[in-house]
Order: sequence, then C-alpha cells, then structure tokens
Amino acid sequence: RLPGGSGLGAQSGRGSPAPAAMDEERALYIVRAGEAGAIERVLRDYSDKHRATFKFESTDEDKRKKLCEGIFKVLIKDIPTTCQVSCLEVLRILSRDKKVLVPVTTKENMQILLRLAKLNELDDSLEKVSEFPVIVESLKCLCNIVFNSQMAQQLSLELNLAAKLCNLLRKCKDRKFINDIKCFDLRLLFLLSLLHTDIRSQLRYELQGLPLLTQILESAFSIKWTDEYESAIDHNGPPLSPQETDCAIEALKALFNVTVDSWKVHKESDSHQFRVMAAVLRHCLLIVGPTEDKTEELHSNAVNLLSNVPVSCLDVLICPLTHEETAQEATTLDELPSNKTAEKETVLKNNTMVYNGMNMEAIHVLLNFMEKRIDKGSSYREGLTPVLSLLTECSRAHRNIRKFLKDQVLPPLRDVTNRPEVGSTVRNKLVRLMTHVDLGVKQIAAEFLFVLCKERVDSLLKYTGYGNAAGLLAARGLLAGGRGDNWYSEDEDTDTEEYKNAKPNINLITGHLEEPMPNPIDEMTEEQKEYEAMKLVNMLDKLSREELLKPMGLKPDGTITPLEEALNQYSVIEETSSDTD
Repeated sequence: RLPGGSGLGAQSGRGSPAPAAMDEERALYIVRAGEAGAIERVLRDYSDKHRATFKFESTDEDKRKKLCEGIFKVLIKDIPTTCQVSCLEVLRILSRDKKVLVPVTTKENMQILLRLAKLNELDDSLEKVSEFPVIVESLKCLCNIVFNSQMAQQLSLELNLAAKLCNLLRKCKDRKFINDIKCFDLRLLFLLSLLHTDIRSQLRYELQGLPLLTQILESAFSIKWTDEYESAIDHNGPPLSPQETDCAIEALKALFNVTVDSWKVHKESDSHQFRVMAAVLRHCLLIVGPTEDKTEELHSNAVNLLSNVPVSCLDVLICPLTHEETAQEATTLDELPSNKTAEKETVLKNNTMVYNGMNMEAIHVLLNFMEKRIDKGSSYREGLTPVLSLLTECSRAHRNIRKFLKDQVLPPLRDVTNRPEVGSTVRNKLVRLMTHVDLGVKQIAAEFLFVLCKERVDSLLKYTGYGNAAGLLAARGLLAGGRGDNWYSEDEDTDTEEYKNAKPNINLITGHLEEPMPNPIDEMTEEQKEYEAMKLVNMLDKLSREELLKPMGLKPDGTITPLEEALNQYSVIEETSSDTD
C-alpha cells in the first residue's frame, strides 16, 4: 500500500487533487520500489496535475530533490520509451525549481540526458520515430537545467554541448517531420550562446554556426533561389506552419548571439555569408506566420538580426527588377496622370513596391513594422529603436533606400496649416517622438529624420520645426545651421507651389503656418517699453542669481555653453582678428 491508502495502480481523483507533498511522496515511493508500468502511471498522473506549476512550496523541497534523484536512477535502466517520456516530463517540471537542481546537477546526470537526446552519438541517424518524444523531452529538460543552474552551464562547457547540438542539427536540418527536435536544439543553443560569450566565438568560427543556422532558416522557409542573393517569393502561398515559425524564431535568436559583434570584426571574406543571411532575412520579411502575432514576432527577430549585419551587406534587401517587371513598371508609369510626377517614382505593381527600378518590398515591410511599433505606444526602447536604427543606417549607406524612405516618410509639403507633430502620418508620429521622455528614443527618431534630410539643418527644420529639432541640433553643434559630417548626393529637394506660397508666413519654431499676430508693443509709449524691458531684465537676473536657470550662448562651433564663456570666446576671436589686420 502507498502513503495515503492508495493502491499501486490507483490514480488520484481529478476533481479534488491531493496536495503537492502527497503527490511527490506517492511518486517517490513508486519510483523507488515499483516496476516500469507503475512508475509510468504515477509519473503521468503527477505530470498531468502539475503541468502548469511554476512555483513550489519550500517545505517540500527535500522530497522534490529525492524524486529528481530517483528519476535519474530510473532513466539509467532499460525501460520502455513511454516510461522514459513520463520520467522526463516530471523532471522538466521539477527543473523549474532552482533549489532542487543544486544536488542533482552532476556530470553523470547531464550525460544521461545527453544520451537520451542523441547528443552523444555522432554517427547515429534519426530513424526511429518512436524515440523522437524522448529526444524532445530530454532537450526540454536540458533547456530548463542549463537556464536555472550555473553548475549546468559550466558542465555544458566541459561536455562541449554546443558542438553536440550542432551535430544534431546537421542530422535533422533537412527533415521537416522532426521540427520539435530542431526547435528545442536551437533554443538550447540560444541559451548557451546567451550565457557564455566563449560559446559565441566557438559557434562562429570553430563550429561554422553562421552557415549552419542560415541553412536551418532556408529549410524552414523552403527558399528557392533565383539568383545568388535573390529568392522566389510567392505572395499567394500559404503561411508558415506553427512548427516552422517556431523553428525559424529560435534560429534567428541563436544567430543574433552568434553575430552580435560581427560589425566590429567584419572581414571581407565574410561578405558572401553575410549577404546570403541578409537575403534569407529579406525573404523572412516578405512571408507571414500562422497568426498576426507570430508574424510580428518573426519579423521582430529578423529586424534584430539585420542590425548585426554589416551595413555594406544590406544592399541585398533591395534588388533590381527583372526584365519583365521593368516592362510592367514602365507601363504603370505611363498610366499615371502627368500632374502626378512626384508619385511616379513609387508604384505598386503585382504586390511589388517599386522605386527607381528597384524592388523595395522588404524596406516597405520594415517601414510598416516601424509604424506599428509606434502605434503600440509602449516599450519603445525594446520594440522601436532596433528598427529605427536599422532604417537609419540603411539610409545613410544606401542612396536608393534613403530616397525611397524620404518619399514615403517626408513627401513634398503641401498643407502646412498644422504643426508637424499633429496628425496621423508617419512624419507626424516620428516628429512627436523627437520630444519623447526617453532620451534614446527621441535621439534615434531625430537621427532618422535628419539622415532622410541628408543631414541638412534647413531641410530638417522645414519638416519638423526648430522647437522639435533643437535637442538634436544642440547635441550635434548645429544650432547655428549647417549640415552633418556625412556626405550625400547633391540632388536638390523641390518645394511644391503650395509650400512656396506659404513659406513667408511659416513660424520657424513651430513649423506651421500662422496668421500674422498684432505686435503687443506697437501701442506702447517709449516709457512703457523701457519699463517692461527693465522688468524682464530684473526677472531674468533674479532667476539666474538663484540658479533656477542659466543663460546660455552659442560657441563659434555651434554648441551651447554658459553665456559668459560664449562671450569670452567671441572676444578672443575678435582680438585675434584685429591683431591679424
């Protein structure tokens, strides 16, 4: 008989589950003394009850430790596959408790899990479908144990776990029916590369992780290449399956860790591999997952990974049109009215966004993704800054991308009756971000618009107003005007007739059209004007002496500094100029 009066084969009722302590006591008793069938039944019952348990009572800690030890002893034996799965399911649940892992995380126990996950057998093929559930559950256990136990993380290095995971991936990279194995293999690889910087380097150079993981993505997306860096896109094809999407997401996360420092150590010999990866990511942006949320998660990870690609390799995100597409574009341009010359450069033909003879679908997807992240209104630093940073660097390095984004984000101004930050266009949303409370968010939003304006202050002010742009200009030392340090083509922006007519009445600070306001001092006498002027001077002097504000001035280099220092620098310049004369 078991503690609590239950028979060997009995299962506790589902309507009123026994307390966790009794469940563990009963399971421990059977694991120590029962045969495989009884062990399987009692552990399956425990697993069903505690599948969603993530918090454990500290009073039962010792029983859980003994149960873990007992399960490892059972796993050494020759037991049926179904019993192995039940043991591993319970072990996975118990491994959520960090305290329980301390005594059971040993080299011997890790090796048991490696053997069950087929990570110790270099030449063994994955032919026995009946073993797949055991492999998957073993990988899940390893994920929990490595994540929650520092000892397991050290043992992973000692047992060369990263190399074993890569070998397992090579066995199953072209086998679609074992996506669960690939998914948890990739998740474990991601965890290892996240927790150990040494493993990132090993994956990158010794284990050839970059081409391996890129091939995993190619397999998940079923890519068919039409050129060296171009893939066939079927816009009417079915979405990715949930399994393929999960595999792709885990591969993208692992690749992010492998390439996280690639922009610093980029070698010319790596250009081809990075371009292939960028082409795969372009394909990723143009397909959809099983749900809208999964599609956004997939694209989010693709954006993060693109941020690690050397900017010189991002030109593969756009590609020239084929001969047939070029003919179609010419027909479309001819069909547009002659008064729509500004719109003629961007056309949509057969679901393809075309600009200046280039396919801009991927950049358009990135732009839409950015706008969705802005519309969410939260988590800007984690969710928005990566895509904004990516678009900024693409625009700075690739002229066609910059011109396309300028056309989409900052089209020629026509109606300037509203402030730049008022409205629902992408421009309005980005201008609002220029005064966001998060310094990182407002800096990258301002930088993006500045690059689209070819880093010319006068062009930026036209679209944003001086008040919104003041923070960026102060940081760049451009409050007095001018342009940034980067070189851009000299093609000039063309103003619309509507903007030219309104320009004399546009308030440069707010950036919108204002009706002329009456001057309040026009009706004052000279004595009144002098009185108000002295009153203002005294108020400013008081605020300054009480250090509630500090008068600032512009230095010759365009940066701001305390007023006294700015005046001194100008005095020195004037004296030097006089001496020269």
